[in-house]
Amino acid sequence: MAANRQGSARKVSSARLKGKPRGAPASPSPQQNHLLDALPASDYARLQAHLELVPMALGEVLYEPGGHLRHVYFPTTSIVSLLYVMEDGASAEIAVVGNEGMLGISLFMGGETTPSHAVVQSAGYGVRLKSQLLKQEFARFGPMMHLLLRYTQALITQMAQTAVCNRHHSLDQQLCRWLLLSLDRLQGSELVMTQELIANMLGVRREGVTEGALKLQQAGLIRYARGRISVLNRPGLEERTCECYGVVKKEYDRLLPEDLAT
Repeated sequence: MAANRQGSARKVSSARLKGKPRGAPASPSPQQNHLLDALPASDYARLQAHLELVPMALGEVLYEPGGHLRHVYFPTTSIVSLLYVMEDGASAEIAVVGNEGMLGISLFMGGETTPSHAVVQSAGYGVRLKSQLLKQEFARFGPMMHLLLRYTQALITQMAQTAVCNRHHSLDQQLCRWLLLSLDRLQGSELVMTQELIANMLGVRREGVTEGALKLQQAGLIRYARGRISVLNRPGLEERTCECYGVVKKEYDRLLPEDLAT
């Protein structure tokens, strides 16, 4: 399990990174994560020496249900899906986390484990921090605590809206919502993603994703080839999606504005 890999992580201050994921920035930085970037300088400086930069490979499992959370993760250039997997193997995504957030909220919510899987859906980098250090920082009742509580409220909104969307809206609308949420958490307009992985995220058959992607491509909204999705017309996707995307985005923008934590 990725959380137990001690040898793969490097301190942020390392001079060179090996095995960089394709498309990652030349100089990955912890402050590409919006939560870390929003911290006042003094709070960030207290954590900086303990932040470890880790590569996140496509399909890598960061957390498994019931596993002890030894680290929390702050994605910088990667995207991670929170998934529930049923006894028969069927799965569905309940939330997506990228550079706007973190993984491991159960640590400061009173628990030490999570009931969901956390799987990398778009390769890149992230920053990890030992769980005990995060809890100590949270217990200071300072800017980090306020940021994480606001982020948690936004994440709960995304989870609730995802459940509503999966129940009441068409696959075409769900696919548009999923693409937009993913784009909001990436630099650029291209996703590296197979139809099978998208189907697992949405909890639908692969044939349905194929049909939905073809419709979007025929409408000139995306280009899909060899596992790469290029968004050609974002406003068109926003018009085509359901209201769920707007609800989630509005809540993130309201709770996590682009200013320092207070």
